[in-house]
Amino acid sequence: MSHKHSRETRWSAARLIRAMSLWVVPRVDRELARWRGALERCPDPELRRQGLSSIRHKRFHAIGGCVYSLDPRPSSGLVSLIVAYQTISDYLDNLCDRAGVDDGSAFARLHQSMLDAVTTAPPAGTTGPLDGPDADDYYGLYPRKADGGYLGSLVDECRRQVARLPAYHAAIEAKVLRLARLYTDLQVRKHVRTENRVPVLVEWWRREGGATGEEGEGGGLSDLAWWEFAAASGSTLAIFALFNLAAHGGPGPSPEAVERLSRAYFPWVCGVHILLDYLIDQEEDAREGDLNLVSFYRDARERRERLGYFVDRALESTSRLARPAFHQGVVKGLLAMYLSDPKVTAGGLDGLAAFLLDKAGPDARSMWRACRFLRRVGLL
Repeated sequence: MSHKHSRETRWSAARLIRAMSLWVVPRVDRELARWRGALERCPDPELRRQGLSSIRHKRFHAIGGCVYSLDPRPSSGLVSLIVAYQTISDYLDNLCDRAGVDDGSAFARLHQSMLDAVTTAPPAGTTGPLDGPDADDYYGLYPRKADGGYLGSLVDECRRQVARLPAYHAAIEAKVLRLARLYTDLQVRKHVRTENRVPVLVEWWRREGGATGEEGEGGGLSDLAWWEFAAASGSTLAIFALFNLAAHGGPGPSPEAVERLSRAYFPWVCGVHILLDYLIDQEEDAREGDLNLVSFYRDARERRERLGYFVDRALESTSRLARPAFHQGVVKGLLAMYLSDPKVTAGGLDGLAAFLLDKAGPDARSMWRACRFLRRVGLL
């Protein structure tokens, strides 16, 4: 499938690289430094260690997400919101994955924070911000609890910033909550005991795949294998794109615009995002005994065909959005960022990387070269 590479798209790609390097990265690092400071008040050494580790090793998640703070004009408020929300995600991932706990009920309680963070209604049992003991309830089933208010502060920051989005009305909030629920459902299920992971994920896909994906423009969830549905559910990018729409979409984006953006991102852009993430982490996940969704393809040929299909659908569906150059630039940026990782060469994936970059066109290849440079100088 071919895609048009207009002057607008090429200019957007170059602009994206400059803006990410010069505007986004410094602001993200300031926000993360603020949250590192908050962890100094965390009395529990394991919670503090996991919080600091998630910030140190997953910084690039926040940097990538904050691309949505740029379009059509830079927004420091969106940086604060996206960094706080992504920091919750990365912190909870560590608590579920690296702290020796496999209790799905405890994980579900922890992840309620991600739903509370994006709703405009007060959390159940509260009348306002999560100050004091109410925040501790997230740890109610978790063996460690004393975080010094860290998780509750992240939730509060998200709620403050969401309240400032001029168009975060019911249509956008409802979509964000749906996507957040899919994300949290995935996290709970993929972190349970190893022998239970695949059965519970397959059962969840059978229930949710049909219930959440209408056929039509940008839809097509019936086309997905269970691991592809799970991968698409594991990305926060659709949520961040909706934050952007709520910030810059005027007093009220049409329901059609909200639906079109949601269907372009879920499952296609989100699927590209997380399938690439799993692709480059296959060897590491095998060593650690972690679930890797890309490993479920029958062979390298099927993997190549399906990843190419996701790239095609992501570029096609984003071409129909308002400001298509920006959203297509995001897809190409994902390819550039992940496929420039040294793990691609180490894993023998250079041929597949070239195939996917060629599908996305010369802009993606230019961004890939730029990402390789940013990695060499330590900015990525």
